[in-house]
Amino acid sequence: MRLVVQGRAVSVAHLTHIHRLIGGSTQFMQIAEHAYYLPTNESNIELVRQFCAEQHVDCALVPDAQRLSHFGLAVMDMDSTLISIECIDEIADMMGIKPQIAEITEAAMRGELDFAASLRKRVSLLKGLPESALQRVIDERLQLNPGAREWIAACKANNIKTMVVSGGFTLFANHTQSLLGLDYAVANTLEIIDGKLTGHILGDIVDASRKAHELEKLRDALGLNVSQTIAIGDGANDLKMMSTAGVGVAYHAKPVVQAQATYALNFVGLDGIANLFTA
Repeated sequence: MRLVVQGRAVSVAHLTHIHRLIGGSTQFMQIAEHAYYLPTNESNIELVRQFCAEQHVDCALVPDAQRLSHFGLAVMDMDSTLISIECIDEIADMMGIKPQIAEITEAAMRGELDFAASLRKRVSLLKGLPESALQRVIDERLQLNPGAREWIAACKANNIKTMVVSGGFTLFANHTQSLLGLDYAVANTLEIIDGKLTGHILGDIVDASRKAHELEKLRDALGLNVSQTIAIGDGANDLKMMSTAGVGVAYHAKPVVQAQATYALNFVGLDGIANLFTA
C-alpha cells in the first residue's frame, strides 16, 4: 500500500506529522507539485485521515496494484465534475429562475429526489427559452474544472479510454468532449422546436442506472475487467456508476457520495486523480 497526500496546503510540517503517526523507516517521496506518497500499511490511517481533513489536505491509502497503467477506461460525470457549473442552473438563470431550479438540482444531487423526475420538472420550467441561450451558457459560463486537462492527458498517455456520461445535455457534453478530446460522450437531448425549448427531453433519461449501464457496455466492448475501470462523480446520480467501476472517485462531492466512494478528493483538482495512481 502507499499513502498519497496532496494539496496546495501540504507543508513539510504536515508530512513530518503524518510520518510520525504512521511510523516506518521510509520517507515521503514527491509525485508532483504538492503531491507525495509513502509506502505503508493501514496502521493509524484513521488518525491520518482526520488530521488531513483538518488541514485541508487530501489523503488516500492506495493498493500498489492500482497504477495508471493498469486501467483501461475512465468514465466521468460532467456538471460540477469535469466542468465547474451545473448547466441546467445556468440555463435557468437566462430565464431568471435559477434559485428555483438550483434548489431542485441540489436536492437531487444529495439523493433526496428521484433524479429522472426532478430533471423532467426542471426542464419543464425552461419551456419557451430560445435555443441561443444554450450557446450563451457555453460561451459565457462553461469552464473546465482545475486539473481536467492534466487528468485527461494522463489517461491518454496510459491508453485509458475516456467517456463523459452526463445527466445534463448533449450540447454541453459534446462541447466538453471536444474541449478535452474525450473518446465518448452520452447525455440527454432537449427537445427544440422552432428554435425554442419545448420543456421536454427526447428519449430515455440518463439517470443513475443508465450511467452504470453505459460504463458496463463500454467496458465489455473494450474487453476490460471491472478492476480496470474508474468512475468519477460528485452527486447521488453517480453512485451506481461508481459502484459498478473498480474504483469510484468522489470529486468535491456530496457527503453521501464521499461515504461510498473508494477515494474522495476535496481540496485538489482533477489532476489529483492521476497522482493517486502514480508513484
